[in-house]
Amino acid sequence: MSLDRSVMAFAGIMVLVSVALTWWISPLFIWLTVFIGLNQLQSAFTGFCPAAILFKRIGIRPGPAF
Repeated sequence: MSLDRSVMAFAGIMVLVSVALTWWISPLFIWLTVFIGLNQLQSAFTGFCPAAILFKRIGIRPGPAF
């Protein structure tokens, strides 16, 4: 799996986890969903993605976007 697909899969998993936490644990977990969305938005404009940096360090091969 390339870095691009890994980042997108991780973002999707985190959104689903945050929605589940909001539903079953506390409505305040909606802020995690907001944070994930804002991080994706800033990454689209700046190209800076903390998850991509982490995945590069553990050896996932780069893709065309990151």
